[in-house]
Amino acid sequence: MATRDDLVDWLHDALVASGGRGRIPDLCKVVWDKHARDLEASGELFYTWQYDIRWAAYHLRKAGKLKSHTLSPKGVWELSGR
Repeated sequence: MATRDDLVDWLHDALVASGGRGRIPDLCKVVWDKHARDLEASGELFYTWQYDIRWAAYHLRKAGKLKSHTLSPKGVWELSGR
C-alpha cells in the first residue's frame, strides 16, 4: 500500500519525466497517470494525496533537490540540478 513517503519519489520521477520542471497540476497528472492504482488502494492517502504532494515538495526542497519557491515562477516546481 502506498504511503505519503512514496510521494517524494513519485514527485521526483514526475519532475524528471517533465524535463526538470512543471506546473503543479501537470505534475499531479503525471503522478496520477502512473500511480492511480497505487493511490486508489492506499486508503486515506487517496483522499489527501494532492495536499500531501506539497509535503513531498517540501521534503525535496529540504534535501536540496527542488529549487526554492522564491527562485521558481509561481505554481511551478523545478529540480535544483543537485
